Order: sequence, then C-alpha cells, then structure tokens
Amino acid sequence: MVLLGKLAQPAHSLGKLPPAGPCRGFWGWLNAVFNKVDYERIQAVGPDRAASEWLLRCGALVRYQGYQKWQQDYSGLPTGPLGKYKIEAIDATESCIMYRGFDYLDGLKHVTEIKLQKCIYIQDECLHRLSETKNLQKSLLQLKIISCGNVTDQGIIALHKLMNLEYLYLSDLPGIRQKETTAHVLQQALPNLKLELNLE
Repeated sequence: MVLLGKLAQPAHSLGKLPPAGPCRGFWGWLNAVFNKVDYERIQAVGPDRAASEWLLRCGALVRYQGYQKWQQDYSGLPTGPLGKYKIEAIDATESCIMYRGFDYLDGLKHVTEIKLQKCIYIQDECLHRLSETKNLQKSLLQLKIISCGNVTDQGIIALHKLMNLEYLYLSDLPGIRQKETTAHVLQQALPNLKLELNLE
C-alpha cells in the first residue's frame, strides 16, 4: 500500500495527472478490449453464452427464449447444459458494443428483437455487418435505432437484407438527411415492413 502511494505521489505533486483527453482515450481502449472476440470461448461455451458475456460486459441486456426477465448481471448469468439459454432479445441501450465485437452475433439463431439506443460506437459499418449476418436475416423481426449519432442514410438502407424484418423504429438520428428516399428504398425492398419514423 505504501509503495503504491510512493509511486503515485511524484506524478501528483508535479501536477502530471492525465488530462481529460487521454482519459477518454483510455475508455475507448477499454471498450475495444471488451469487444475483442474470443473465438475459443465461443467454441467452448457456445455462441449464445459467449455473446451474452460480450453483451453484458459492454453494458447491454439480453433476454432468453421462454423468459420474461432481462439478464443484466454478468456475474448472475445462468448456468446449465450447453445451449440451454438462447438469446431472443438484445437491448444495447447506452452500451459500448462496437463493430469489432459483432462476430459474436454470427452464431445466434433465435434473436427476434434488437434495440440500439444511445450507442456511441454504432455506425453505418455496424448496420451493414448486422444485415450481412445470415442468422439475423432469418430471425430478426424487430429493430429499434434511437439516438445513435453516427448512423446515416447508408446504414439504414443497408438493413434491406434483413428479409424477415417486420418492424423498424428510427428516432433522433441526425445523420439521416434523406428520410423520404431512405424510407422508400426500404419499403420497396421489404414490402411487409412497418416503418416508424420519429426524425426531424
């Protein structure tokens, strides 16, 4: 304890505490670490368990097939036979999920709902990746994208590959500049889609 104090003291006394910029850089680095895909872990525990660990580590919630309660406690993740708990819904509100972690989604076969709200790392590249995910093309029925400032028309249009999508809610997305055109392209590609827009 004393050693730590002595190590920390000179930096403090010289006024060399890290400024806000590097601190933000540290959190960005830490979030990137949280999103690093562990392929061995996916093999060991199955895609749903591995994805649950990733999502909760990043501050998102998951709901399993056949359950009403949202899982939010990482240390309280349910145990049981491999593959017993299948992710049905993801609520990534204010989470730090980012593109580099999206490989965790590849093995999920039962996800019907995803909510992306106030996700600072979600951008067009992420939505392209989401729409390219074969299992999500089949299973995803509802998607909400709210207050994600890095999403533009291109990202939204990329969602046309989610062939079974029934409901898409878009709100507070300042990067959407051509909402009528974007909406038209999506409706043409997905005639059964109910599209709800709350955009300026």
